[in-house]
Amino acid sequence: MLRVITGQAPPMEIDTDRASAGLAAHAVWIDLFSPTEAERAAVERATGLQVPDRAAVAEIETSSRLVDQNGLLTLTTPMVSRDTAGGLTVAPIGFVVAADRLLTLRYGGSVVFDRFADHFCLNDAHRSGMQPFLGLLEALVDRLADVLEQLGAELDAVSAEVFDLGAGGRAPSRRRDAFLQRTLADVGRKGTHISQLRDGLLGVGRIVRFVAETAAGWLHESELRRLKILERDIASLNDYDTQLTNKIQFLLDATLGFINIEQNNTIKVLTVVSIVGIPPTFIASLYGMNFKNMPELGWTYGYPYGLSLIALSIIVPLVIFWRRGWL
Repeated sequence: MLRVITGQAPPMEIDTDRASAGLAAHAVWIDLFSPTEAERAAVERATGLQVPDRAAVAEIETSSRLVDQNGLLTLTTPMVSRDTAGGLTVAPIGFVVAADRLLTLRYGGSVVFDRFADHFCLNDAHRSGMQPFLGLLEALVDRLADVLEQLGAELDAVSAEVFDLGAGGRAPSRRRDAFLQRTLADVGRKGTHISQLRDGLLGVGRIVRFVAETAAGWLHESELRRLKILERDIASLNDYDTQLTNKIQFLLDATLGFINIEQNNTIKVLTVVSIVGIPPTFIASLYGMNFKNMPELGWTYGYPYGLSLIALSIIVPLVIFWRRGWL
């Protein structure tokens, strides 16, 4: 998909023929979403800019992600977005920042791009590709902050549930086991999401520092201030991300600890049952031998005596275990 944003009208989706005819040449911002080869070629003909392919956008080394070619900045980073199932996915995005326009290249849906394109307004006094670029970075950082805040709230809720269950222990054992298993999987997924967000924050932070150092000579003072604010915001989000990572590890340890407690309780019950079962088994085996000269064999009260002895051999160990706090 190829969209053209001028800053004076709503975003306009155009086809490759119209782009080749020169409509894209007057755009301040050209947004390419999963472009075809024909769309890439059309934009290159219309603007004279080199549009990187997906392999180039997905490169991980810094020298490929941050490139300055005589004032033409080519910048790429992984970015997190919500998928249709409500989870997070990571897809590469690229920026080509020229003096008079911005070219964006992305391979995943993004609410940030769509919303910013609808509200983007260009100041004619400072017509440049840096304006939409900085606005996009600010919107991306805001979005990352919102997702981190949401994950933080979700982790707080999970923490409350885990420790409430551990302190109360009112639910049946089978239900507790199922809850702890679900919690372990949920915390693991959230840990993956935080790792993905960290990659996005790291990429945006590198872009901001690179632009501030490389383009400082031709940036307006207001644009430099915006970059400094972005650096501070990203630093604070990195600190918050570290805090969430520590909380994830804490919740994983706590959940595994409660799972171990449940397993130990099960083993304790089996141990008690096995120990309590030894005396009555011995008594029943002793009187089940049926030797001819057994004194109790012909005794009228032999059978009730045997049953009472078996019951007593069960009750006495249970009482001892209970008084010592083992049950």
